[in-house]
Amino acid sequence: MTGTTVAVAQFAPGTEDNVPAITRLVAEAAGRGARLIVLPEYSAWFEAPFSDALMSHAESLDGPFTRELSRLAERFGVWIVAGLIERAEGTRVHNTVVAVDARGVQAAYRKQHLYDAFGDRESDRIAPGALDRPQLFRLDDLTFGLMTCYDLRFPESARVLLDAGADVIVVPAEWVRGPLKEDHWSTLVRARAIENTAFVVAADQTPPIGVGRSMIVDPSGIVLAALGTQEAVALATLDRAELERVRHVNPALELRRFRVAPRSEHAG
Repeated sequence: MTGTTVAVAQFAPGTEDNVPAITRLVAEAAGRGARLIVLPEYSAWFEAPFSDALMSHAESLDGPFTRELSRLAERFGVWIVAGLIERAEGTRVHNTVVAVDARGVQAAYRKQHLYDAFGDRESDRIAPGALDRPQLFRLDDLTFGLMTCYDLRFPESARVLLDAGADVIVVPAEWVRGPLKEDHWSTLVRARAIENTAFVVAADQTPPIGVGRSMIVDPSGIVLAALGTQEAVALATLDRAELERVRHVNPALELRRFRVAPRSEHAG
């Protein structure tokens, strides 16, 4: 089979060392043929609710966590996408997702839409990322674009990635459990695939905080691989020919008549 095999790897990060769990998941996914492994938001360290300890676990983009990811990428011959807490100016930190290979960090996305919803206030401790250029990376014949969790509720976030040339939308998440949240998650992941005629690779944290249910969806909105609520890995192969077939049948990206522009009052 042609194409690029990717994996979603879900687990529940905590306040202790999460590298052993990540190593176990990466080893399993690589052993099953994955070229890219997508892990959840806040994979490096997570607590709920956040406390003052958050600041002490913030790292630079070339810090210990990304160096460990790069070592794993080199060891297993893969790319890894995962979330971490990045140092920022002032009293807040960035919620950042990185794409790493054996050379180090190749793309880094700072979450732009913060989770100030459903009773939470992520912005109390997290600084929003600037509305700068989309973060993309190339693997085989596909271009991958990064976004995070709550961004999924904003179609513009995905469309900006598509305008920049993305074929695949990568979504590490900590999708918090609650009434209808599982339904929102699965609906929005598929919607972003359908409206953009793009693959979506979405990895969530597992319960007790996240909903799990990580999935890989094709450009027609068909779920190629999905997980339940336990720590696990799922794989699917992304075929560029299928992407081009769907976009030929449904040229929605070419037919649209509007572009995305930032709202200056929310420029970060």
